[in-house]
Amino acid sequence: MRSYELMTIHRPELAEDEMRSKVSAVEKFLGEQGATVSTTDVWGKRRFAYEIDHLNEGYYTVFNFLADPGTVAELDRMLSLADEVVRHKIFRPES
Repeated sequence: MRSYELMTIHRPELAEDEMRSKVSAVEKFLGEQGATVSTTDVWGKRRFAYEIDHLNEGYYTVFNFLADPGTVAELDRMLSLADEVVRHKIFRPES
C-alpha cells in the first residue's frame, strides 16, 4: 500500500450536514476498498482564488490515506462522476 493525499472541493450550495455525509461516503468507500484513512481535515467553506464553473467558493476537505493504486484509480473515477464535487486532486506526498 502507498501513501496518498486527496483534496476535494464540494459545491457551496450543499448544507453543512450534506457535505459531511459526502465526506463520510468517501471515507466509507476507501474503507470498503481496503484502504486506511489516517486523517480527514475539513477546512470548511473557502473563497476561490479564481472562478471555477461560475462558482466563487466551495467546501474544502483533505484526506490522508494508504491504498493500492487500483483503489486510487477507482476513487478518481468516482469523484470525476460526482456532481457535488467541483474539483479533486489525488497525489503522493513526499516521504
